[in-house]
Amino acid sequence: MVTPTAPPPPQTPSDALAWESANRRNAALAAWAAAALTLAGAILTALAFGSLPKGDATVVSITDALGHLAAGTPIPPGRAVEQLRYIGDHGLQFAIGPVLTGLGGFALYGVLAFLYRATRARSTQMSQAAIVAAAIGAVAYGVGSLVVGLFRVLEATGLPADATNSDAVDALSGGPLLVGTFAQFLGGFALGFAFVLIGLGAMRAGLLTRFMGVLGIIVGATFVLPLDQQGIIRSFWLVAVGALIAGRWPNGVPPAWLSGRAEPWPSARDLQQQRRPRGEASRELPRTPAPAPPPDDSLSQGRRRKRRKRR
Repeated sequence: MVTPTAPPPPQTPSDALAWESANRRNAALAAWAAAALTLAGAILTALAFGSLPKGDATVVSITDALGHLAAGTPIPPGRAVEQLRYIGDHGLQFAIGPVLTGLGGFALYGVLAFLYRATRARSTQMSQAAIVAAAIGAVAYGVGSLVVGLFRVLEATGLPADATNSDAVDALSGGPLLVGTFAQFLGGFALGFAFVLIGLGAMRAGLLTRFMGVLGIIVGATFVLPLDQQGIIRSFWLVAVGALIAGRWPNGVPPAWLSGRAEPWPSARDLQQQRRPRGEASRELPRTPAPAPPPDDSLSQGRRRKRRKRR
């Protein structure tokens, strides 16, 4: 796998190409693993929570609770208790999704570190804050996802037999679950920041196409905004980036991957000029001076008459 800490950037294009050739396979595998783990974790988590009991019989209203209290009978548990007990009875079903999501978060660092190193070798404008954010984000997001998923199951299995809705809510809103949720949010924010910086830098250096660079920035935004809760856009970007790093891009890899130097993408004006036929280049024709007006015949005849009279 890619080393956890980004070494100093290579000094020559040949050094950059040599390092990329040695680490290209691991970076592509990290991208594909992150895509598969992210998508599988999101799907399994959605299926698990979709199976929670939602029957109205599990809801205890305030009037019913007061009636049970006045009659001296025990108050039946509410929906929150029933759902938490269901999670405890099906622990593996609710733990596997967050575990896969956490492992996918760890794998994100491999592809981000490779893109950062390749971009930094071609452009000194890439800030080191990007790789720091990628490392912190991958660890925090991965650990937070694991803590939330595992401790939710542990709290559910340790729920007392006479627990109430209030007990269920307290079990899910305190202790390790609160810390895990905060770590997951912090890690997502840091990963989003890293995706934006690295995606933008790699696009400017010519390592990513404009489409892939813009899509990488959008993926970074989805870590903060609820735009891709199933991880579909993120997984698609990771699969495509893995193919690009592995040299399996349909139209061939961008020139920057082959030269070891920055090859910025041409602007819209440059593309228009490249699409013109060779003989259609715009150039101005040389301007010829306008011919002088012919002499007036009437004036020439008057001058001749004057000369004759003088003679």
